[in-house]
Amino acid sequence: MSVNDLLALTPILILVLGGTALLMVCAWYRAPRPLLAGGVTVALMAALAAGLVPPPATEISGLFSATSYARFFTILWSLLAAAGIMISARYVIDWRLGAGEYVSLVLYAAAGMALLSSATHLLGLFLALETFTLAFYILIACNRRCEFAAEAGLKYLLTGAVATGFMAFGIALIYASSGSLHLPEALTSLTTATGALQAWGFLGWGMFLVAIGFKISLAPFHLWTADVYQGAPAPVSGLLATGSKGAVVAALVGVIAVAGPVWHDLQDLLWFMAVITMLAGAFGAFTQQNLKRLLAYSSVVHMGTLLVGLICQSAEGNVATVFYLVAYVITSFGAFAVIASLADERGEPMHFDQWRGLGYRHPIRCAVLSLFLLSLAGLPATAGFMAKLVIFQAALHSGFTGLVLVGIFASLISFAFYLRVILVLYQSQNETSSWHPGSAMEHAVLTVCASAVLLLGLFPGILLDLISLILT
Repeated sequence: MSVNDLLALTPILILVLGGTALLMVCAWYRAPRPLLAGGVTVALMAALAAGLVPPPATEISGLFSATSYARFFTILWSLLAAAGIMISARYVIDWRLGAGEYVSLVLYAAAGMALLSSATHLLGLFLALETFTLAFYILIACNRRCEFAAEAGLKYLLTGAVATGFMAFGIALIYASSGSLHLPEALTSLTTATGALQAWGFLGWGMFLVAIGFKISLAPFHLWTADVYQGAPAPVSGLLATGSKGAVVAALVGVIAVAGPVWHDLQDLLWFMAVITMLAGAFGAFTQQNLKRLLAYSSVVHMGTLLVGLICQSAEGNVATVFYLVAYVITSFGAFAVIASLADERGEPMHFDQWRGLGYRHPIRCAVLSLFLLSLAGLPATAGFMAKLVIFQAALHSGFTGLVLVGIFASLISFAFYLRVILVLYQSQNETSSWHPGSAMEHAVLTVCASAVLLLGLFPGILLDLISLILT
């Protein structure tokens, strides 16, 4: 690895070395607040480095890219890590979690997500994916006071191990068929002289897609999602629902850009997966009485919708997918941040009975939660509406009318279960108890997320133009 490669990796090195330094410091210094502040500072420094320091090389050791697209997602995941640490501060202090260990794991996860978003090599993709997955194995089960934490951690570990096996075997078959692990060459070599996908290559990509299905909760590989989200602390669930899945989708956008005819051979399979994912998530969420489980099934619906944009395999579809991804990350993380801000010594409000009437006890945060839920449903003037509009428009232009109709149907069902939560918030209940008033950092994160949801809903052109620029 050359000096230019190291300089291009500066944001990632800041996250990794900063996380390691905090991990070493916490062996002698256990006060949580400075460690948490250090973690937020490291994440913000990485975001600044990615945005302000131009890399001297656009390719890093043939494994990762340092293009504008890669730096865009490095900024996004670094800011997400900073926000995750901010809303985790009370958890770490009140529940006596190891501050240094917790912060370092979040920073390592952010580094893995940034690397995955920039992967140009199947080996780099595999290593980056496992980097943040290993961090989440620990983060999910870190709260030993929660009766569901150990179960959630074990379920994520088992499904993650299965997904890792499928991905490793799929990569091996792709290599055996193409003779290369570098994405452009590997994908080009998978087709025969007639343009058809080779049998071993088709099997390899099938196994690869099974692994991706587990990682981003595509049906029928989504059944672990609700249990894991329920058992993990709300800040970790928020990072898992947004950054973990978003990094995989960002990597897929890069893969599609060089996939060529390979992706066309898989379109029927992907079309079917998108349909059953959107419907399974929508109908699964409709029966839930637990808000975290409802948000878990909601994430399944949104992953299916993102797959619609990926299937288009067009410049418009890629722009729409990235815009949808950013809008979903902000909105979904904000919803989990509201849950985290209300948690106290009793735990987190999860069951609908605990949320009944809270709109009168905590009017501002419940109003913000309502905004996030309506954005996830696709209410006009919110980021969620614009995201669905651009992705369905791209699908129509690519000829996938059936997918659009299924997506609209799933969105209508989504309105029903999101509105049910809002109705619960404002049901009259005199005996409803108050929850934690929230900290200044939590309120700051909620303010930024709510403002971004409204700004992207009213002025989406700014982000769409930026995405179009970095994808060219």
